[in-house]
Amino acid sequence: MSFKPSPVVPPLTRPQLSEARRVRAAELFGQERPGAEIARMLGVSEESVRRWRRVWEEGGADGLRRRPATGRPPKLDDAQVERVRTALERGAQAHGFEADLWTLERVGAVVTRVTGVALSKTSVWRLLAGRLGWSLQRPERRAVERDESEIARWIAHEWPRIKKGW
Repeated sequence: MSFKPSPVVPPLTRPQLSEARRVRAAELFGQERPGAEIARMLGVSEESVRRWRRVWEEGGADGLRRRPATGRPPKLDDAQVERVRTALERGAQAHGFEADLWTLERVGAVVTRVTGVALSKTSVWRLLAGRLGWSLQRPERRAVERDESEIARWIAHEWPRIKKGW
């Protein structure tokens, strides 16, 4: 299992997409569009549009914006996350690991080394997928003895001969 950074612009998270959808609905409410049309345009149920309209009528577009998360704050602040990102982008071998593959255990060790904060495997996963925007990448399993030129020769010469026998 390894992790690879996503493209330069990280994709929007699910909460960000939901907020963008609600804000767009508020714009459409201002244009006095029917609820069914708004639901179709945004790909949501009409009930969601009715609920959003009630909130919009009471508090305006700000009522539809995302509220800050409640609960315990994250163990790593934004500056620490950026230090971790920089460290991880150098590769696993730069941190003394034999193979250049990241595992949750390895990332956790680097996080502890860089920030002094120990994270559980679950928290490491949330850091990678949620805050860094990385995704799971699995290496292809291939035999060490695999000979690509021999495979190409077999496909070009042997397979057509065998297939003709059918």
